[in-house]
Amino acid sequence: MKVILIAKAVLVDITKCIGCGSCSVACKLWNDLEFDDSRPTVGVEAQLNDVNWTAVQRHDVQSKDSPQALWRFVKQQCLHCLEPACASACFSKALQRNDSGAVVYYPDLCVGCRYCMIACPFNIPKYEWKKTFPLVTKCQMCSTKTASGEAPACVSVCPTMALKYGERSALLKEARQLVNTNHLYIKEIYGEYEVGGTSWLYISDVPFEQLGFKTDVGTKPLPSYTHNFLKYTPFLAIGWGMFLTGLSFYTKRRNKITSQKQADDDNKETTSRKSESTEETNNENL
Repeated sequence: MKVILIAKAVLVDITKCIGCGSCSVACKLWNDLEFDDSRPTVGVEAQLNDVNWTAVQRHDVQSKDSPQALWRFVKQQCLHCLEPACASACFSKALQRNDSGAVVYYPDLCVGCRYCMIACPFNIPKYEWKKTFPLVTKCQMCSTKTASGEAPACVSVCPTMALKYGERSALLKEARQLVNTNHLYIKEIYGEYEVGGTSWLYISDVPFEQLGFKTDVGTKPLPSYTHNFLKYTPFLAIGWGMFLTGLSFYTKRRNKITSQKQADDDNKETTSRKSESTEETNNENL
């Protein structure tokens, strides 16, 4: 696993998010993603899919300081794990963590096995099921922008400064200070330790369980669990590929034989009809 000396990250302050959806629009514009009204990016039904790399979900929650139900909005996207299980599972290296810490998908290297979708503990990678030549899709953390020192598109348009981009260590320091000195926040930073740490960090005034976060993923990097199995995936893929190739050859061969047999039967029937016609003509002449 590549060691990132100065990892970048994004700190999300859930108390500041108003659910405006600017981040999701910026994401679609920058990544040239389809706008589909039937698949909302903001609200109760908002969710990630092949055209929504960012979704802002609304949750009705109970705050420790308020007896009334509150709305809280949670921005969802790939968390860009420090030790990504998706990249570990991908034997073709279509998923790689770059020098800034973003986990980037390279479609030209993808073989379509979808092991990444199984390996991800957060159910992030999606598949273009409706396309003829489908790809895996997910947030790229605007890797081309961050490579030149810019913030991701979503961060740059947030009107309430709910998103902050910078060095992960500095953002963690700021987050710890906030949660330890401001009584509004719960004393936890989501992403600091989950699955070994992620490049998206969250602070909140309500428990993360109420906001749909997976809190049972543990703190150990998942590749350490999956390595012994995933080292065999290239051979499984090759074996599966050989099986499919053999099945395809068998099917084509069977279809060819069936077609040839049908053609022979048709020829016999045609010959028989011609013979009968000739015989009838001869009888008439007699």
